[in-house]
Amino acid sequence: MASSKHFNLKATADETTGFGTNSSMYGGRLVKKDGRPNIRKSGLKFFERLSWYHTLIDLPRSKFLALILLGFLLINLLYALCYYMIGVDHLNGMVAETKSQKFIEAFFFSAQTFTTVGYGRINPTGYITSMVAAVEALTGLLFFAIATGLFYARFSRPKAFIRFSESAVIAPYKDGIAYMFRLVPFKNNMLTDAEVKVTIGLVEKENGKEMNRFYPMELEINRINALTLSWTIVHPINDKSPLFNLSKENLLEARAEILVYLKAFDETFSNTVVARASYTADELIVGAKFIPMYHRSPVGNYTVIELAKLNAMQKVELPVLV
Repeated sequence: MASSKHFNLKATADETTGFGTNSSMYGGRLVKKDGRPNIRKSGLKFFERLSWYHTLIDLPRSKFLALILLGFLLINLLYALCYYMIGVDHLNGMVAETKSQKFIEAFFFSAQTFTTVGYGRINPTGYITSMVAAVEALTGLLFFAIATGLFYARFSRPKAFIRFSESAVIAPYKDGIAYMFRLVPFKNNMLTDAEVKVTIGLVEKENGKEMNRFYPMELEINRINALTLSWTIVHPINDKSPLFNLSKENLLEARAEILVYLKAFDETFSNTVVARASYTADELIVGAKFIPMYHRSPVGNYTVIELAKLNAMQKVELPVLV
């Protein structure tokens, strides 16, 4: 573990990151690659620490749709089993003969009742069957009300729609070098007043104890009026930088992690959106630079930005610093 003598003593530590200083209590990176804190909560029962709303809102689209479909199938299977156990002779209009056909008919009657379609060929008779059908109809109304609300919430929720480069680079910059990474908006939303803050977390050894230290990284430009093209974030490495005189090996030894926080104003939603990312030392490429992502169209009347080139880079020679 690197001692504090390896680090730039001119850099001022940032104590407002929200992360603790005792590094021995942390496992792995502080922030996941997608920007979420690398934390698992315990101490309460599972359902006490789980917000169903946030979970369903944040689920990937494919999993969310699969969950809705699975819920629909399971509920109708449960009600079909109820009808079958009560007795399918209480469902008038059935034409099925075998047990499997009768269960299938009960399932489709359940689906028609659940969705309140009610074609009318099959209808319940008897108090018990009619009561089950009434409860199912109410269950269906509540199910689709919740599903519709979740669909709308997912659809209407403001998001930044920002992608960050997979790696950061150390590249030539003016008469020296700089730490750089790149980001790009990948949807057709319009973001203005974009501002980014970058902090590095290092593990320093003081008096035999490992401590987290966080240092703000001054940027060439930390705010732009409109985020329409790609934006390469540049941190010049000079005598005021927390990266000054640190090699990649030093950063690996210190378990360095770059924390990125970006906020911007989405004109469509009239709301502020945020995006977060994290870069560890093993995601750093020394001696490389990003290849431009955008260019003039063939006819010259608009600009083309190639999103597939977000991670495109080329090797370069770094200047020899005296």
